[in-house]
Amino acid sequence: MAKDTTTKPKKSKQADSPEDTGPRTTPRLKTRYDAEIGSKVGEKFGLKNPMQRPRLRAIVLNVNLGRHLEGTKLPPTVRQTAIETLTKITGQKPVVIKAKKSVSNFKVREGYETAIMVTLRRDRMWHFLDRLINLATPRIKDFRGLNDRAFDRQGNYSMGLTEQGVFPEINMAEVNFTHGMNINFIMSDSNPEMSRFVLGELGMPFKKDEKAA
Repeated sequence: MAKDTTTKPKKSKQADSPEDTGPRTTPRLKTRYDAEIGSKVGEKFGLKNPMQRPRLRAIVLNVNLGRHLEGTKLPPTVRQTAIETLTKITGQKPVVIKAKKSVSNFKVREGYETAIMVTLRRDRMWHFLDRLINLATPRIKDFRGLNDRAFDRQGNYSMGLTEQGVFPEINMAEVNFTHGMNINFIMSDSNPEMSRFVLGELGMPFKKDEKAA
């Protein structure tokens, strides 16, 4: 019996990758870090080897929805609104996080849907950071700068927003409810001082020291 010698077309890796639909332009903040900021960090902190310099590796956005639980699940409108918000502002579909432990004080049991999260890396991360710095933070009501002490020992930085309407992609007239979010900046080979310098050079609007001013 003759064997079938016809070759099947190979699947394109680009079609299988969910990140290939993202923006194609080179992120200007990444270009600025590679061209200017990286060398400044090396000079300021005595890092002769470029591989020792701190780098921004990921940005994680998290929307906590535990208080909206109805029974064991989130209401469909609440769940969908949070997913659509993160999808619009990041260009990437988030995932639903379930509780790993039961906490009676918060009426949360293991397996309950409690949060919506998305992790950004590479170009998507840089494009989001650019929009956050130049479009979102100026729209915060009574904005006086971000806390410049919210760093952990590894140099990771955390900030929070009280409502999603600061992003121009969100039309508050079309959403069902207002929610905030936590934004975490994951750094590598860093510490609080170096991360503060890198993010400041990238344009993060930290609070200015009134005495120094």
